[in-house]
Amino acid sequence: MRRYWLDPNEGDAVDHADVGGTVRLCGDTLHHIRDVCRQGVGDRFEVLVDGRAYFVELQQETKRESVGRILEIRDIEPLPFPRVRLALAIPRFPVFEAVLEKCVELGVEAIQPLFTEQSFIRTQSDTWSSKQARFQKIIKGATQQCGRGERMELLEPTKLAPFLSDLSADANRGAQVGGLFAYEGSRDVPSLPIRQSLGLIKAKEPRAVWVFVGGEGGFSRNEVQAFTAVGLEPTTLGPQVLRVETACVALVSILKYEWDLMR
Repeated sequence: MRRYWLDPNEGDAVDHADVGGTVRLCGDTLHHIRDVCRQGVGDRFEVLVDGRAYFVELQQETKRESVGRILEIRDIEPLPFPRVRLALAIPRFPVFEAVLEKCVELGVEAIQPLFTEQSFIRTQSDTWSSKQARFQKIIKGATQQCGRGERMELLEPTKLAPFLSDLSADANRGAQVGGLFAYEGSRDVPSLPIRQSLGLIKAKEPRAVWVFVGGEGGFSRNEVQAFTAVGLEPTTLGPQVLRVETACVALVSILKYEWDLMR
């Protein structure tokens, strides 16, 4: 079944949120449904907004608006706990876009882009700002495809050090947040097996788990020390060095399996 995410900023609206009520489709949503997907009067599909899915049949069309009648309504279950969040050293943009799409599909709650010593870009710039519309379009499209009830949040990029400091402060205040720091290890900084790291995190009974993944250049020695200083020991995924997108998908999938979030 086709699904589309309503965007109130485009004029989309649920006029009467009951069976028999109506949904108005405008702007980019209307263009995508009518011109791209060729949906017209009599066609049926789901529209998603605010954690609910409305199964509608298109009834009317004008140049600027289409109206659908609500046939069924269902609540979309929120993401289960613990919530999985990804903190990612900004890689090349095509890689970042691939990660965005897969993380939406895998149920990641939020992505925190990080400026690190070896990230693709290391400070806020017009280059990053110019990509925001495309990033949000990718998130929206993946949300529609997989039928999530809420959009994944793409946070404003920040430097690694203050982010780790805030995370440590939250933990000291009793916040139930865990962290998994992926690092291939070195002779002087050995990495824990993933099973051991998961056991340590689960013992804290977290409500959210941050997964830390480096960009193409990985994390520097100073950054590794910063992780260990806040209690995040390096975790290995085996002898092979994984690509950024592979590491993200593998780690999120492992966490979902470990906490039985794939029900």
